[in-house]
Amino acid sequence: MGLLEHLIQLDTTILMALNSHHTSYWDAFFWLFTSKEVWLPFYLTIAYIIFKNHGTKGFVTLLAIALLITLCDRISSGFMKVFFERLRPSHDPLLQNIIHLVNEKRGGLYGFVSSHAANSFGLATFTSFLFRNTYYTWSVMVWASINAFSRIYIGVHFPGDILGGLTLGIILGYLIYELYLKFIPRYITVTYHNKRVLKTGLAGTFSQQNLLIFTLGIMTVTLLMSAKVLANNF
Repeated sequence: MGLLEHLIQLDTTILMALNSHHTSYWDAFFWLFTSKEVWLPFYLTIAYIIFKNHGTKGFVTLLAIALLITLCDRISSGFMKVFFERLRPSHDPLLQNIIHLVNEKRGGLYGFVSSHAANSFGLATFTSFLFRNTYYTWSVMVWASINAFSRIYIGVHFPGDILGGLTLGIILGYLIYELYLKFIPRYITVTYHNKRVLKTGLAGTFSQQNLLIFTLGIMTVTLLMSAKVLANNF
């Protein structure tokens, strides 16, 4: 067996181990958690923090985030999925009838790499560098990890799809942040102008980052409670 075949087999084994443990409660929870729309309050809180601290100049930061998400989505879905043509487990002839699906959602035909993982980790990486708040970094990375895992749980991605997506997201998040650092001093007065501490200086222009942690916590608790109500429908 070649290396590629071994990796594919290992990927499938891990998928089945992770996907085989399910209950109606966790079906409901991960179905809610994986939804993009449900996290709108979190995204709006990020925008609020940016505009609260930088005023209308915050549009520059939002433009950088929009560019990041667009690249994550287009490279993962518009290029890599079409190029690699790796079937999702929900469309794989050997797995589609034995994999656990939630609400019979199967997604598009191809799954490598996961755009959910790319988008989540891209945003988490960029904003972690942006705010440089230890508690926020841990919170948003846990959020991105659960978001990525939810795709395995509902049966629409292999673990390898997730690994590829999170790698893409982290790389793009870092690169766009570095590009952002070159442009933002033209618009925002940073705390320090020495290049060695520019990043820290930029983070020093933000306050109220704890509101982001609070929002993530409250929303996660709300989803945990909502899942209990919706579990009977799964």
